[in-house]
Amino acid sequence: MDKKAILLDMDGVVINSMPYHVKAWKKAFKEHEFDVNERLFFLYEGAIEPGIACKLFKKNGTNITEKLFFQILKRQKDIFLNEFAPLIKPFDNIPEILATLKSLGLKMALVTSSHKEILEAVLPTKLHDLFDHIVTGDQVKKRKPHPDPYIAGLKGLNITSPKGSIAVENAPSGIKSAKRAGLNCIAITTTLPPKELSEADKIIDSHEKLLNYLQG
Repeated sequence: MDKKAILLDMDGVVINSMPYHVKAWKKAFKEHEFDVNERLFFLYEGAIEPGIACKLFKKNGTNITEKLFFQILKRQKDIFLNEFAPLIKPFDNIPEILATLKSLGLKMALVTSSHKEILEAVLPTKLHDLFDHIVTGDQVKKRKPHPDPYIAGLKGLNITSPKGSIAVENAPSGIKSAKRAGLNCIAITTTLPPKELSEADKIIDSHEKLLNYLQG
């Protein structure tokens, strides 16, 4: 495939943050006496549109209103920033991957559901500067699984057609978002098994293999 651009998710793709996000979600829900299976947080990563999130949690036995979800979301962000953000690091191969893609002349965007405040707390400046454009969840009207984040990513790269560009994701909502935006999507199994990522065009089990694929 003649690649024009690579658009990467942040949490679970660029930085190894999802275990800490899950800890923060568990604690925020527990404060409201909800005990949610941590698997659901990995499975529904990025799907923080209140209407969608409430339906997903209700489907799995946790009845929650949109108003309460907003409160829990705000609390989760505070817990994550105050307790866990300093512990977050990029995946080992990510600096090499980004530098290599940059050297190949590919445009790169970071497309995340996390708010700008979180991105600035966890993404090292040396990686931030390698991206040609960054889209955070608070910059779009509808977040993943809607296509808006990836459409904004393409627009920010001045790419008018998704053909030839690739998204890299690690969760179903992100895969749906990328596919709905017309992108080919690679899923990496950092947080979920292949069976949960079946809507992706290709599934890869390591960052090393991801680099080999994107170079090829």
